[in-house]
Amino acid sequence: MRKFVLTALMAAVAMPAIAVPASAQSQREVRESRQDLREERREMRQAQRYGDGRDVRRERRDVRQARQEVREDVRDRNRVYGRNDWRAYRNTNRNLYARGNWNAPFRYNQFRAGARIAPAFYGQRYWINDPWRYRLPQVRGNQRWVRHYNDVVLVDYRRGIVIDTIRGFYF
Repeated sequence: MRKFVLTALMAAVAMPAIAVPASAQSQREVRESRQDLREERREMRQAQRYGDGRDVRRERRDVRQARQEVREDVRDRNRVYGRNDWRAYRNTNRNLYARGNWNAPFRYNQFRAGARIAPAFYGQRYWINDPWRYRLPQVRGNQRWVRHYNDVVLVDYRRGIVIDTIRGFYF
């Protein structure tokens, strides 16, 4: 029984390390699509050298489709999300937003836009390093998305001013 419990604990600890963030997956898709496009171009050159007209037309069509796939993957990777685009994504990816009972070393505060907060609330260890993963809007300049209990707060970290707050972001 003890071995079973230890194995289960090791598996539970290893699972978050195995999970790949959405942005890395998207970047991988772009890389694979570009590799497919290079392969299709290589096949088209071979068809132009050694094949007949039908082979060349088929390969040109394949190259066009590969180019279109690269464009779509790049567009998906670079998509800019609006303020509420995360809601539908959260409903289909609940495990990504279920981050357990997360507590900071300070008490919970409801921050409002325009409020000035202390650096302890938006320290680097609370930053969300990959907001694209959660479909949060992109930030500008000196802004960062910060987790505060189950809320997400957009903070100008130079001045300590709250720009936006999304309450109940995590489950």
